[in-house]
Amino acid sequence: MIRRNVLFEDRGWAALSPLTDLLPVPALAFGASNLATRWRCWLGVEPLAIEARPRAMAAWREAPQQGGAAPAPGEEVLAINAAALPGEWLDRALQGPGSALWKASGRIVGARLGFERLAPGLGRGEQFEDFLARLGLPEVAVEARLLAWPWNFVDWNEAALLEDLAALEPAVLGDVHPLAVVYEPGRVRVGSGARVDALAVLDARGGPIVLGEGVTVKPHTVVVGPCAVGPGTELLGGSVGRSTIGPDCRIAGEVESCLWQGRANKRHHGFIGHSVIGEWVNLGALTTTSDLKNNYGPVRVWVEGREVDSGTPKIGSFLGAHVKTGIGSLLPTGASVGTGSNLFGGGRFTPKRVPAFVWWDGERTVEHRLERFLETAGVAMGRRGLRLRPADEAALRSLHEATRPERAPFEAAADGPAGLP
Repeated sequence: MIRRNVLFEDRGWAALSPLTDLLPVPALAFGASNLATRWRCWLGVEPLAIEARPRAMAAWREAPQQGGAAPAPGEEVLAINAAALPGEWLDRALQGPGSALWKASGRIVGARLGFERLAPGLGRGEQFEDFLARLGLPEVAVEARLLAWPWNFVDWNEAALLEDLAALEPAVLGDVHPLAVVYEPGRVRVGSGARVDALAVLDARGGPIVLGEGVTVKPHTVVVGPCAVGPGTELLGGSVGRSTIGPDCRIAGEVESCLWQGRANKRHHGFIGHSVIGEWVNLGALTTTSDLKNNYGPVRVWVEGREVDSGTPKIGSFLGAHVKTGIGSLLPTGASVGTGSNLFGGGRFTPKRVPAFVWWDGERTVEHRLERFLETAGVAMGRRGLRLRPADEAALRSLHEATRPERAPFEAAADGPAGLP
């Protein structure tokens, strides 16, 4: 099987907003890791390159190592759309002869070609997809699945967790208190430096559980598998199940079937279900998502300027990076909250669609002053021992400018009453 590869991001990233507002598609949490790591594990090697929006790549702190020895001129390599899920489709596609461009649902999901033909496309970033399309490779239809919509992450994540953790090597490299309860310890891995306190429960009967290095599970926390908890995360009481949790999160209360990109805070009670939470999000006490309509019907989600029927009844919220909610915030089914927004109308349902960089106080929506936002973002990052780097600031400023039309109805109120930004 050909293993040398280039991962790329196609134009479909826009439909995944706000998840992709600041990060490239390969960085998005899914299964036991992220999309880039899943492809690395599937193919067994680091990518030669990752081609995506340059500002998003610069803002990705955990970007994997790229490069290695260049393939020989005649050596065949793969180009893989990071939004495509690994599977048997690739094995079947590789059984075909010679170079090919693989498509699913009208989108390029991959290509097989000699390195000498691919090499001129390296470094083109978001233009790499167009480069592939212009090569004139024979087109072949394949049955690949694509993460085309934000709710696909929620719908398919539990299966991805089970697939990724199927070969789990059980081990206790950290500390599990004798009074902690572990159901099916043969499906549990506790990383080095991790700690599971007395009266905590690891329930792997429904699927494996992985606690990364330095994870803390406090008393009266129930972790239900399948579940992958990233390094340095603290679970502070409550129930966390069937979820992917990135590094350095602080989570309490009830979390069900969610993906957390990383470095987010939910230190208090409240229910977050069937949702995707971006980096640096802070959820105030009792912040709660609705993830099921009263009529049990399919949920509609705001995507690229319109509402789209998800076709599924269990969808919570999609929160971009740096979103903050005040105490008692209520997020409606299928909510989409743009990066950098601040919601503090406690006890009321927030709007279903919140543009990037606004404040909402329960009655009014006003534009968030960018300089004040950047100052707050720097403070939040400092609380995790990190800093707002020039690359982070550049990505945020670029996003602020790109989303200005969404805030146009609110700009006149930006110098509004005292207490607003």
